[in-house]
This record gives sequence, structure tokens and C-alpha cells, in this order.
Amino acid sequence: MADAHKIVVLITGANSGIGFETAIALSQASADFHILFGSRSLEKGQKALDEIYTSHSSSLLGSLSLLQIDVTLESSILAARQDVETKYGKLDVLVNNAGIIVYRPTDTLTRLRETFETNTFAPAIVTEAFLPLLRNSPNPRLIYVSSNQGSISLRLDPSYEYFQIKGNEYRMSKSALNMLAACHKVDFAEWGCKVCAFNPGFMVTNLTGEEGRARRIQSGARNAREAADALVDVVQGGRDGDIEKSGIVDLDGGVIAW
Repeated sequence: MADAHKIVVLITGANSGIGFETAIALSQASADFHILFGSRSLEKGQKALDEIYTSHSSSLLGSLSLLQIDVTLESSILAARQDVETKYGKLDVLVNNAGIIVYRPTDTLTRLRETFETNTFAPAIVTEAFLPLLRNSPNPRLIYVSSNQGSISLRLDPSYEYFQIKGNEYRMSKSALNMLAACHKVDFAEWGCKVCAFNPGFMVTNLTGEEGRARRIQSGARNAREAADALVDVVQGGRDGDIEKSGIVDLDGGVIAW
């Protein structure tokens, strides 16, 4: 079994965007971290890991290893859980990061099903699968990468800068994810698990594909590394005061109303 003193962190959807940058940021933050680089595709995951080692090898303190996990496929989730249990016997931090926005032309029911499948159902099932390993941690943390787009309070605020943006299916999925985080915050408090929904803000990611990525850059989206650095702060306990409050932990400090 691997070094029991390492802080084992699993990031889903780590091969791009915020997950990718968070893996780098954590491995640069401390030699105490071992990051499980969750990727649906082994090929894409290995390519992303190779990129990290090529570009950042001199600055890496913590270690990384590839973990295949398709968050929409139960058999893949259970196989990943078994792999982690065999090698590490615990999981200290679970970052449910994988997410999608359905932009291709399709009907509402299809958009709802596909969006909720990845953004809401998957984090619930992944968390359920890894719960026994989180319970084995002396300092368990559960992070849901959500969005301010899921805030019901902001959706009803005409002064909110993204008030005119539609994306109803995405908003609904993240609002449901926030409720999942709130439920787990209550349910898991008795055994000391710190749970939060985290808002990364408007970032340059691959969430909307390459064309959407270009649009995000043109619209002033921030570098995903900013969200990654904030997530490192969450993992290291720097945002525990905000986690204790009611709301979505925000990238720039404080919390956003549910």
C-alpha cells in the first residue's frame, strides 16, 4: 500500500480545464499531496499527465497518478474505487469537478438528461462509492465544483451581471448539485467531513468545446489557474470559515447565497 502519510486527492475530469490546473496547483503546493488524476479516457488522461511532466516537472512537489473513471458509468466508478482502496486504503479529498454544458442543437429532454447525468447524478454516485474511503481519512474533505449559475438568489436578481444568460438546463443541474452539497454538509457533519459547493467563476475551460473556449476568452473569462489556486486554499483549510457558513464558497472570497 502507498505511503499512508500522503494526502490522497481524487479530481474527476482532471485532464482539462479547472481539474487539470488544480492537479498542477496541488502538486506544486506540497509534497504531502498525492493526486489521483481522474480521466474518462486513459489516452487523454495520459496525454494530459505527460504535458504536466513536460512543462512543470521542476516545480512539482507532490505526486500524480492516472485513474480511469467515467463518472457516468457505475462499473467504471466502482472499478476506480476498488483501485484506490487497494493502493491507498483511504481518500482524503474528493473533488467532484467533471461537468458539461450541452450546446449542440437537440430537444429539451435530451439536454436535461445529458446535463443532469454528468453534473448532478454522477457526483452523487461517485461520492456514494468513495464514501467508505473518505471515512477512513483523518481529515476528509468533499468538494463539489458548482457554479454561481446555480444560485436561485442570483437568478432572480436583475442586477446580476449574468442575469440575461439562459442555459436553463445547466443552471438547474448546478442548483441541484448545490442541494446535494447542502444535504451532504448536514449528513456528514457527525463524522467530521468538511463539505462545500465551490464557485470557480467564469473561467477559460473546455466546458463548451474549442469554439466555446475562444468565445470565453473574447468575453473576458479568467485563467482556470485562478480557480485552481482557490481550490488549493479550500483543500488546505484556508476557506474553512466560509465552508462553515451557508452558501456557495466563492472563488474571490466569502459565500454566494444558495
